[in-house]
Amino acid sequence: MSAGFETVGTYVPDNLIAGDFPQNFEKVTLKGGRAYKRGELLGRIATDKKHVLSARTDGNGDAVTDGSEAPRAILVDDVDATAGDAEGLVYLSGTFDTQSVILGDGHTADSVKDGLRDKGIWLVKTTA
Repeated sequence: MSAGFETVGTYVPDNLIAGDFPQNFEKVTLKGGRAYKRGELLGRIATDKKHVLSARTDGNGDAVTDGSEAPRAILVDDVDATAGDAEGLVYLSGTFDTQSVILGDGHTADSVKDGLRDKGIWLVKTTA
């Protein structure tokens, strides 16, 4: 290491970004109670407009019907919302690797691909 420089972190690519389609961003409120991971596919609860991991079914197999079952964005960075609601940045458009996007219960890349494309989010498989 050169004099005057220090290592402050490391970069490990995650392959989330899979193309050069323009990325648009928005700051959103994530519902408190859990830690969110970069690449999570998020939906928005209709009543309070807070974002959560988009899922078609809950942990008991029941259908989710609060609006968040419709995916609308992908989380840019990890966000710790365990202590309460937190703000996070989301991608509203772009091209993303299907194997790096984190999907909620009941969603598959194939089940969300067409709906996301209409929003400007493209899911592509980058590896065999």
